[in-house]
Amino acid sequence: MPSSSYKFTVPQRFFCHFYVVAVVWTTLLVLATLLYAYRMAPLVSEPLLYSTVASQLTGGSHIFSLHKSRSTPLEHRYLVWRSVFLLLLMEVQVMRRLYETIYVFNYSSSARMHVFGYLTGLFFYTAAPLSLCCVCAPEVFKFAANELKEFIVKGKNQMPVIEFDWWGYMSSLMKLGWPSWLGAAIFIWGWIHQHRCHAILGLLQEHKEQEGEYGIPHGDWFEIVSSPHYLAEIVIYGGLVVASGGSDLTIWLLFGFVASNLIFAAAETQRWYLHKFDNYPSNRFAIIPFVY
Repeated sequence: MPSSSYKFTVPQRFFCHFYVVAVVWTTLLVLATLLYAYRMAPLVSEPLLYSTVASQLTGGSHIFSLHKSRSTPLEHRYLVWRSVFLLLLMEVQVMRRLYETIYVFNYSSSARMHVFGYLTGLFFYTAAPLSLCCVCAPEVFKFAANELKEFIVKGKNQMPVIEFDWWGYMSSLMKLGWPSWLGAAIFIWGWIHQHRCHAILGLLQEHKEQEGEYGIPHGDWFEIVSSPHYLAEIVIYGGLVVASGGSDLTIWLLFGFVASNLIFAAAETQRWYLHKFDNYPSNRFAIIPFVY
């Protein structure tokens, strides 16, 4: 007979659900924001919005779109494209995390997590990508809704052809300032180390199944902190703050939420390691090297 607390738990392998939701949701946001940015907030020459002469003569929403794209302030155009850039970084992150939950981590059948934590995770991976494009989210949603209405009314054959001008997309992204690229470099630095640390933890899980005993992790940032995968996550979101230009309060709040939760989790992990292993390295900090 399961205890009452057990009834409010779900298998830990449900972590996968977080990243399935995150990948699907972030992909939709990337596509919608990218199309909006290309049509309504171009940083290069105006995109070709018409597939035929007839579409120019009949007018419609795309002529209005062309007019509006020319009237959009340049500063706001940069903010829109910066949102695209941030969403692309988030897409890279959640796709890797989905891969790791499927192929790197082997969750025990007995491992559980509280249903509140499960629902919090689903909420976080819905809200986090949205916070990266909050400066233009209302107009992007309105733009996507208008496109959907037009598709329903006209049908597929009457819709103008969407041209994927990859060079135009890249040219616009390349016009973003140095903070975006510095932030991307910090993001990638944390991204690489988190993947390495997750690989180390995945091997330890395999060792535990074979030998029946969990070992002390070694390698990469594990040599200086006990929770380097959490440290790397903080670095990743710090990179997003830098890439955003540091002026968006919503992204700062996202970073603060991630950092505070992971520091608390790292403290619990540190206590567990010290209790579990008598020979645990005394020079390892919990999460912040040489500080905590």
